[in-house]
Amino acid sequence: MTVIGESSSTRTEWVLVDGGTVVEHAFTVGLNPYFLSRREISHNIRLELPEAFFKRRWNHVYFYGAGCSNPEKNKIVESSLVAQFKTPVTVMSDLLGAARGLLVHGSGLACILGTGSNSCLYDGQDIVRNVRPLGFILGDEGSGSVLGRVFLGDVLKGLAPRELSQAFFDKFRVTADDIMDAVYSNASANRNLSTYSFFLSEHLDNDYVTALIDREFTRFFERNICQYDDYDQLPVAFVGAVATTYSELLLDVAGRHGVHIQKIVRSSMPGLVTYHTGGH
Repeated sequence: MTVIGESSSTRTEWVLVDGGTVVEHAFTVGLNPYFLSRREISHNIRLELPEAFFKRRWNHVYFYGAGCSNPEKNKIVESSLVAQFKTPVTVMSDLLGAARGLLVHGSGLACILGTGSNSCLYDGQDIVRNVRPLGFILGDEGSGSVLGRVFLGDVLKGLAPRELSQAFFDKFRVTADDIMDAVYSNASANRNLSTYSFFLSEHLDNDYVTALIDREFTRFFERNICQYDDYDQLPVAFVGAVATTYSELLLDVAGRHGVHIQKIVRSSMPGLVTYHTGGH
């Protein structure tokens, strides 16, 4: 039996697999080593995962996580997982998890649009090229954290429509100072911004909202997808809450760039189960 974990900065999805059958399924908080220490990662795993995940030593733990492409950060997560599961562990990037989950053993462009954003060229087993995502300050175009950052900036500068800003403050009951604190005094600023961004999904009839999302998705394509040779000839697939929430707008932008999106899903996990159990 095998444990597979797939973690964004916001949440981690876990499955316990026997052959090709999922026998346990659970969620915990995101386990990004850029924001959590080894002790905090271990604590969250032990506190939030059901006891069924710790019944005995499993064959292997495969973990795909945000922040795990850095070797030093990778080791933090690996040591935490080994301590909790007492089982051989392989830690890989969330981007490789997205690629394997979306395309399994096929080749193409795999993209993440969730709390952050990322993309890669995948050959059916490994990533062969990646345009660096750069995080929500320098990059992460089209992501929840960037949509939230742009929208909140417009709200606080008085550039968003007045009725939309009022609806935002009525819903969240926060002040400008609360927002500033959530962004500048919090290690999880990207998650906070992403949470606020989903307010936009309630107002897709507002021209300002659709223009903002369209603009950020266009930036994602121009600064990421269009960097790959023959991008318009390759299978393209997306995973993430932002991709699924705004799928119609995403398809529109893709069409303007000559890209056919093969798949848009919320989770990579079904494909990862297939990949690690020998399916196709």
